[in-house]
Amino acid sequence: MNPSGFAIQRGTNLSHWLSQDFGWAPRATWITENDLRFIAKQGFDHVRLPIDEKELWREDGTQNADAFALMLKAIGWARQYGLRVIVDLHTVRAHHFNAVNEGMTPNTLFTDPQQQEHFLDLWRQLSAALKPQPVDAVAYEIMNEPVADDPEDWNKLVAKAHAMIRELEPGRVIVIGSNRWQIPQTLPQLKVPAGDKNIILSTHTYSPLLFTHYTAEWTEAKIYQGAVHYPGPVVSRADYDQLMVALKGSQKDMFASSLDNWGPARIKQELEPAIRRAQELGLQLYCGEFGCLPSVPRQDRLAYYRDIIGVFESNGMAWANWEYKGDFGIFEWHGTKGLIGAPDDEFISTLLAHKQR
Repeated sequence: MNPSGFAIQRGTNLSHWLSQDFGWAPRATWITENDLRFIAKQGFDHVRLPIDEKELWREDGTQNADAFALMLKAIGWARQYGLRVIVDLHTVRAHHFNAVNEGMTPNTLFTDPQQQEHFLDLWRQLSAALKPQPVDAVAYEIMNEPVADDPEDWNKLVAKAHAMIRELEPGRVIVIGSNRWQIPQTLPQLKVPAGDKNIILSTHTYSPLLFTHYTAEWTEAKIYQGAVHYPGPVVSRADYDQLMVALKGSQKDMFASSLDNWGPARIKQELEPAIRRAQELGLQLYCGEFGCLPSVPRQDRLAYYRDIIGVFESNGMAWANWEYKGDFGIFEWHGTKGLIGAPDDEFISTLLAHKQR
């Protein structure tokens, strides 16, 4: 437990609302009080709330008052139903975690000092809006999935952001992830501010990617249309060899683990660098994103969730699945028009099975 009492274990991401809003549904109806009530009733204890600069601030830098009001409403609803909230600055105009794959303007956050100062100012404004919230109810995640060429560039920005937030809010819990999409392998490279126990370390994992992102149009996984499986090797040797011929350079590395014997032991191996580092520092480790698309065989998907959450919980990790509503969500999903079906009760029970024991 951190000194501020911000206690979390099982959560979900309120995606595609104040972040990555694709216009699937009116913002006023995508997330409502009923959603927070539902989340709490299922047995989750917190939500991760992604926010984007372009959703909360206009191009001229002025605040979007309606978006700020919705953020505060969501926090109010969460607190009303006993949920804690991690406010996650998901993307800023100078940095998007998937800029390369989505054909966006190249990131400039780590090369432009003015953009870094602007980033810090966003947090000054967020702190001004959120400071009245109790420190045991709301935490701040500095930024989602940084992608810097040099991990030291992210470390330097973390140090600046941490110092600035600490000056404004000495007791606020700060969630910090590592460079290169917060993957477990890079957490040892993160320079964690010393002597601060109000820090939660964050990692994300979508491994094995060829399984979790099967046919996903926004990743290189879209190239493969053959069969996938879990547990065990994701693909057959013959399919793997054909895939390697079709891929180039670093793409091959992305799917190199597809022939591994995936199961709880292999998942633990994937997370081990992050688990070890958190133990060394005496800080809580949080998997703020993980998930698997429903494009894979259903029973394989449920087995994956059962195993990965088992690994989280047996190693003292908190977690939030990606996501509440959307492609990976806990509701039946009918594509990008935002047509939401019924809650997937079997899936929800799988997510929360360890809580029920």
